[in-house]
Amino acid sequence: MNSNYAIFIKLLLVQCLAIGCFSQDFDFFYLVQQWPGSYCDTKQSCYYPTTGKPKTDFGIHGLWSSYNDGSYLSNCNPNSPYVQSKKNASWPTLACPSGNGSTFWSHEWEKHGTCSESILNQHGYFQAPLNLKDKVDLLQILESARIHPDGSSYSLSRISDAIKGAVGYAPGMECNVDASGNSQLYQIYLCVDTSGSNLIKCPVLPKGGCASNIDFPTF
Repeated sequence: MNSNYAIFIKLLLVQCLAIGCFSQDFDFFYLVQQWPGSYCDTKQSCYYPTTGKPKTDFGIHGLWSSYNDGSYLSNCNPNSPYVQSKKNASWPTLACPSGNGSTFWSHEWEKHGTCSESILNQHGYFQAPLNLKDKVDLLQILESARIHPDGSSYSLSRISDAIKGAVGYAPGMECNVDASGNSQLYQIYLCVDTSGSNLIKCPVLPKGGCASNIDFPTF
């Protein structure tokens, strides 16, 4: 009986491996886009990539595998290889020293991408947020709502409502503080299904330390 039971379990495991009984170890992605003007202002200096100053637009920070409680996976496989993205305009690095992006993209793959390897390979992991950014132009959405990166102050709810009205889901927003102590828009979080293709309602919205009114700095 025990021998037959062991054989049955082995056969079941083989079947599961063949048809994918084991699901991915995350619930959704955070697509995180960063406003470069806020990053540079906080750092008091900004190191553009070797390709030159990025265009005035939100840049991709990353696609982060996350759980329904809002936590995200990290450092899944530090020895994994990486690929170099050629989309410098959409996923630029502002790190010091200046670089071509490979170190930044390597970090994102090793820290976040390898967690989703059961769903997206390296090419798919980097292509997914680029596709989503093409579909959801955050800067255009905000400017259409007369919210401009000119250093002016806007209510947090107005920014959130503009994005929700355009994409159908409320965003998460993260702020930092400028040299004068003013709260300013730093990063915007949108939630994406596990395929990396479709926006979804966020199971939980990140709380990013924003005041009720925040600045939208120039770049």
